[in-house]
Amino acid sequence: MPEASFSCQRCGHCCQGQGGIILTAHDRERLARHLNLDTPAMLESCAETAGDKIRLRMGADGFCIFFVQGQGCGVHAGRPDICRAWPYFRGNLVDASSWEMIQSDCPGVNPAAGHGCFVSQGVDYLYAHGLVHEPGPDAPCALVLDPALKRRLA
Repeated sequence: MPEASFSCQRCGHCCQGQGGIILTAHDRERLARHLNLDTPAMLESCAETAGDKIRLRMGADGFCIFFVQGQGCGVHAGRPDICRAWPYFRGNLVDASSWEMIQSDCPGVNPAAGHGCFVSQGVDYLYAHGLVHEPGPDAPCALVLDPALKRRLA
């Protein structure tokens, strides 16, 4: 059995920084339901528009508004697809240099597993969990994969 290429350490590094937590229509519904709000109320209190995308707001500390220091995601069961998919983003799957760079920020990435194992496990994970998106106005670009990537691994 191959080594696990990733095991979340709940460090929160991926929850920090402006702009990357894009909310798809499905994410908005799931998060609103999780928070026991209707979607417009959830959007009003938790989200903002950036260009043509809707994203979660960040707190004054620079983390996602739902990140709880020492615990991790405060809405884990309702979290967006982009959060569910980390670190298996398109760039990290297709570019070994990107995969190497995330290792300095994400202690959950296992360098000993190797990039090939990371790609194989990542693509399998994304497809198994329904996290691969078709190109579209609210699709997180990091989750739009070339279907040939799956075939190359088969």
